[in-house]
Amino acid sequence: MFAQSRPQIFVLKGNSKREQGAKAQLANIQAAKAIASIVRTTLGPKAMLKMILDQMGTVQLTSDGNAILRECDVTHPAAKSMIELSRTQDEEVGDGTTSVIILAGEILTVAEPLLERKIHPTKIVKGFLKALEDAVTYIGEKISKTIDTNNYEEVAKVVNTCIGTKFTHRYSDLMCKLAIESVKKVAIDLGNGKKDIDVKRYVRIEKIPGGILEESRVLEGVMLNKDILHPKMRRRIENPRILLLDCPLEYKKGESETNVILEKEEDFETLLRLEDEYIKRVCDDIMKFNPDLVVTEKGCSDLAQYYLLKKNISVLRRVRKTDNNRIARATGATIVTRTSEIKESDIGTGAGLFEVRKIGDEYFSFIENCKDPKACTILLRGGSKDILNEIERNLDDALHVVKNIFVDSRVVPGGGATEMSVSQYLLEKSKSIKGIEQLPYQAVASALEVIPRTLAENCGAHTIRLITELRAKHANGENTSLGIDGQKGVIVDTAQLNIWDPYEVKVQTIKTAVESACLILRIDDVLSSLKPKDKK
Repeated sequence: MFAQSRPQIFVLKGNSKREQGAKAQLANIQAAKAIASIVRTTLGPKAMLKMILDQMGTVQLTSDGNAILRECDVTHPAAKSMIELSRTQDEEVGDGTTSVIILAGEILTVAEPLLERKIHPTKIVKGFLKALEDAVTYIGEKISKTIDTNNYEEVAKVVNTCIGTKFTHRYSDLMCKLAIESVKKVAIDLGNGKKDIDVKRYVRIEKIPGGILEESRVLEGVMLNKDILHPKMRRRIENPRILLLDCPLEYKKGESETNVILEKEEDFETLLRLEDEYIKRVCDDIMKFNPDLVVTEKGCSDLAQYYLLKKNISVLRRVRKTDNNRIARATGATIVTRTSEIKESDIGTGAGLFEVRKIGDEYFSFIENCKDPKACTILLRGGSKDILNEIERNLDDALHVVKNIFVDSRVVPGGGATEMSVSQYLLEKSKSIKGIEQLPYQAVASALEVIPRTLAENCGAHTIRLITELRAKHANGENTSLGIDGQKGVIVDTAQLNIWDPYEVKVQTIKTAVESACLILRIDDVLSSLKPKDKK
């Protein structure tokens, strides 16, 4: 008798796609390599720019890895995972967004031959993680050095390295000054050598097209794109008493539909009178404390303006929550949610000057000359919006680099010197590792060479000759500060050229790249349920 053939069972929907085993792993590696190839030419001082046309039709010109990849619309899940790496790196340390993608792509590239030799992915992952652990220990103990964060020159050298690979490298001194000044302003000492530095919330970059870049400066306070409500209100107040509100200075409107039944003619007048009385009461609560400037996040009615103007009080309305928080931090004021709860201690007296100025076609309110501002505004001027957007991205990286140095003052040699030194150390150490784990351990060592190699490629140097020479000079753990000069394409002592990278950025880059490569390698099944196409 013939054995009965089992019926074929379909679990997934007809439009679902599934890749399994080695096929899925190789497809993931190819996707990661494709993403890495997009940003490979944007590494180093001779980086090329990318022109991106986004879905809104806006054109961006940038060499920032994160800015390029976040505009890429990809469908492959592994490629999306790689793009997420760049975003994570940007949020964590603010710099190294291009390096982390290139390194992750290279680690997956060197894993491909190991998979083809039928080495199990968990064995490869184990070797990778062991290499990562040893690399981080080696960087911390042997390569890194500590700098004095109170010494402006030493901090500026590290920031210069970050700016040197960007569009604004010609104005590196100005960028360093803006970044270091603003971070010092917002830093709060928590004791025990720890500092709280919230660059994202309390350092605001205001871009105003026009003028020249040299006119950019850090304000001792806050600047808002707002004008006072009434032309007769004071436009300049010295040593103002500032009151910050989170409530409307107008009568409350119904949330949705509000029905009022009026039985006689006087009822309508009563309603209007009650509204007027409410606003009068709110304004009286404010006027008891004699503020010079009232800033509210909500609206302000004409009647409230009239009452406040009579008392010579200037008003700014519909201010963003983030801006209000920065004014509070800069002036020592407290944001009040009900006018009946205002206390004398809520009034901010830390500002030295409030003034409304016209820049270009728009009016800006300046609250500056603050005594001890723990919030500040960086005023950027430039030729066009495209240039200002790129300067803002560069400055944002510089701010994060300064923040990282203030939090952890260790630095490591830049220009690919650290990667090559770690690579040679891992190759030497791999000789003492027995078994199959030696191969992935060595693979990480060879993958780390991609950073100096890419730097050499991007400045048009003879890559093979240069990397072979650099590898020989790093042998036996010597010359740990020798790297590639990204401008001239020659081997230089990066310590003498003052090319330094923050320890936090370098370690985070290597950790993120290796761990994400391990994650992608452990995927052996890709299920994607595609949406059915709309019938036209």
